[in-house]
Amino acid sequence: MQRIIRPLFLSLILLAMVSCASIDCPLNNMVYAKFKFAKRVTDTLTVAAEISDGRDSILFNRGVDVDSIQLPMSYSRSQDVYYFEFKDSVSTKTDKITVSKEDRPHFESVDCNPSVFHTITGVSTTHNVIDSIAVNNKDVTYDARKPHLIIYLKGNSD
Repeated sequence: MQRIIRPLFLSLILLAMVSCASIDCPLNNMVYAKFKFAKRVTDTLTVAAEISDGRDSILFNRGVDVDSIQLPMSYSRSQDVYYFEFKDSVSTKTDKITVSKEDRPHFESVDCNPSVFHTITGVSTTHNVIDSIAVNNKDVTYDARKPHLIIYLKGNSD
């Protein structure tokens, strides 16, 4: 009898251990938009974002020889405003980029913190250094391998 009960008991314990759900929450649930430059930026690039009450916060500071950057998007605004400052040895020029978007909550599990995914609905810019911006991937999720926005600078022939 013990020959039957012992293996059955061990099998039940093993089955109970395997059947317990593991929580697969993302380690970093921040959602970033990827801005890709058609040609590398050789000037010093600093990017700030408007956060509230006319205040801004630096998100990317003094990058040189940059081909792309990832910037966070807000959770509750319909538009995000970024200031791209291009500085060379002679002058400093700033362009304002406004990204319009729709926010949608995303839940992995009740045990995980919720995150917010975005759908880019439009983009506009001033034209001091930036010639144009194209939306390449409108869905902003955890996957930032494919650029969301492509920035064409003045003087680039791409």
